[in-house]
Amino acid sequence: MHKTKNDLPEKVRVQMITLLQERLAEALDLGSQAKQAHWNVKGQNFIALHELFDEVYEHVDDHVDMLAERVIQFGGIAEGTIRVAAKRSQLPEYPLTLASGKEHVEALSRSLAYFGETIRKGINQADEIGDKGTADLFTEISRSVDKDLWFVEAHAQNER
Repeated sequence: MHKTKNDLPEKVRVQMITLLQERLAEALDLGSQAKQAHWNVKGQNFIALHELFDEVYEHVDDHVDMLAERVIQFGGIAEGTIRVAAKRSQLPEYPLTLASGKEHVEALSRSLAYFGETIRKGINQADEIGDKGTADLFTEISRSVDKDLWFVEAHAQNER
């Protein structure tokens, strides 16, 4: 770890870095899944979904930045390569053969929901460890992910 004048105890910072690295890997994976959907979606709602999936990617990219920068603030090194993310991410595997909007909506919804769940668990974990700042960061990300999930799921609800 790098030296910092951050007043959180080193033990807390080390625990938070571990937690943040896990969420960072999942956020990187989620972003790649949103791009996979964006590039490959086909069907009647193509343009709406193509644009929506790109917006989801942009939001997730913002989350990636916030998570990585929080690691750095604690004196850590953000481990954000694709290879590291692939090893660490627990997100559901994104099927590469999907084409229809309905299939992409279902797959991306599943991953957004999982990420939202792990972020919410992180709120409580950060609070229990003693870092209200990271708990607040996770809360901010949670609200954004919930909104994206709502927008994506609305397409499936419309098709039923």
